[in-house]
Amino acid sequence: MTNSSTYTPTPQAPIHSGFGPASTALEVARGLDLSGKVAIVTGGHSGLGLETTRALAKAGATVIVAARSPEQAATALADIPNTEADTLDLMDPVSIDAFAERFLSSGRPLHILIANAGIMAPPLARDERGYESQFATNHLGHFQLTLRLWPALKRAGGARVVSLSSAGIRFGGVDFEDPNFERRDYDKWKAYGQSKSANALFAVELDKRGFADGIRAFSVHPGRIATELARFLSEQERAIGGDYKTTEQGAATSAWCAVSPQLDGKGGVYCLDCDIAEPIGEFTLNGVGQMLQGVLPWAVDPAMAERLWTLSEDMTGVKLPG
Repeated sequence: MTNSSTYTPTPQAPIHSGFGPASTALEVARGLDLSGKVAIVTGGHSGLGLETTRALAKAGATVIVAARSPEQAATALADIPNTEADTLDLMDPVSIDAFAERFLSSGRPLHILIANAGIMAPPLARDERGYESQFATNHLGHFQLTLRLWPALKRAGGARVVSLSSAGIRFGGVDFEDPNFERRDYDKWKAYGQSKSANALFAVELDKRGFADGIRAFSVHPGRIATELARFLSEQERAIGGDYKTTEQGAATSAWCAVSPQLDGKGGVYCLDCDIAEPIGEFTLNGVGQMLQGVLPWAVDPAMAERLWTLSEDMTGVKLPG
């Protein structure tokens, strides 16, 4: 863990990157040489993940795609050079440890980790530990994966971890008293919002704890994109307002956070449209389809981020090495 006297939080304020909502992942990575860099993208074989993988690989990085079905991933990646597929089930702690051990045994550094995979608004389901599926998959699985891969991230001598959050943070923050809906009625959108707020808070605390090891972290709202993520939604829910980005545009902010030199020396911030997002003060939720043009306080609060880290350690039994 870093000495707090040497760590200065990056302001949650736009830097006017020159990119925007219409920028694509290939555009933000254009002109960069990632030869010799190694990246892992969870769920990097479909939707946003596939376009993120494509952009990193085209810039020269070796990209390991972690997927529940490596066979399906290999098929999707057939036309993208510099890619590998491996097995990872974020709902299964044994699978997470096995994936991390395989990667660590290769001796390779890990320059980029993109926590991209996730689920949205499914019916209530729990993993074998009894943990609610969205919190388990979207947050706890990536928390465990990141901590297990820490030696490789440290070995990179300058790594970035990108956590896929969402404007779904508008549905609410982390309920530290009942994260698994054991004492309250399950609400698929509150559960989604909780997991996405957790993704953002994870980046806040990870950036602080990783600073001394050269590890910086960012969270990302990709925008509204029609992908397989919406498979649990009704036709009515899918039709609710808002402009959609293409998958190439949706992957742009992930790629920007992963590779842009504009973010050198920065971290722990929530980003959208290829820039650091504006903070939002007053907010009232007025519908499922409502979109945000900034970040809400409960998704970037340092005290909540530290509390979530402790909760995540307790729930997974995993802590940083050393």
